Amino acid sequence: MSSSSTKPDYGIDAPGVVRNLFVAGAICVLLFRFLPNFTVGGVTFLLGLMFRNTGIGCFVGGTLMLVYSKFSKFRHRDRMLNMVNWRGDERVLDVGTGAGLLLIGAAKRLTNGRPTGIDLWSQVDLSANEKQRTLRNAELEGVKDRVEVLDGDATAMTFPDNTFDVIVSLACIHNIPTREGRDKACQQIARVLKPGGAAIISDFKNTGRYKSEFKKAGLKLSSEGGYSWTTFPPMRIIKVTKTG
Repeated sequence: MSSSSTKPDYGIDAPGVVRNLFVAGAICVLLFRFLPNFTVGGVTFLLGLMFRNTGIGCFVGGTLMLVYSKFSKFRHRDRMLNMVNWRGDERVLDVGTGAGLLLIGAAKRLTNGRPTGIDLWSQVDLSANEKQRTLRNAELEGVKDRVEVLDGDATAMTFPDNTFDVIVSLACIHNIPTREGRDKACQQIARVLKPGGAAIISDFKNTGRYKSEFKKAGLKLSSEGGYSWTTFPPMRIIKVTKTG
């Protein structure tokens, strides 16, 4: 990210997937132009038409992912943060903060609270994903002195038990490659959440498994939305609370 930029940049989610969809779409369209149809046993196989439709589908999918990255995810961020009854003094943790979308959104809702973001900074999951860009976004949004950005693994957090009032995570946990690792991330979220606190998690898959792990860890499902069709892929939000 250029230091001369005057607007925050929250990146493109899953840039490799977006690129591959457009490349596959282009290849399919080219094949559509050159592949002949043929008939076997009286059945005509419209290979060109099949590749054309597949190409169109790839282009549509790539475009929808770009629209989400540049526009829709801000509305989804607000939907998640609106599920918290903010006092203003909360300790907040953003798991897989990336470019700081949720971290910075939470900071703007706090008065004397403090949000912390952790990430492993994988550029497979988010374009140009690095700590300095997150801090630059926070600076451009006017909250740099109110946020903390750390290197951190969701499966092995170093925070003490019962540290955070609110924990948020958007499209992060599914990127952990093993089910054991994803389960550990849920267990860690439950461990560092304060009694009376809330965790709000949004993802496009595995949310049923997350709920199961949170329940095993003693958290209670407070709210569960259906899949949002303003995101791509469609995402679900779950909210769990810690009692006692």
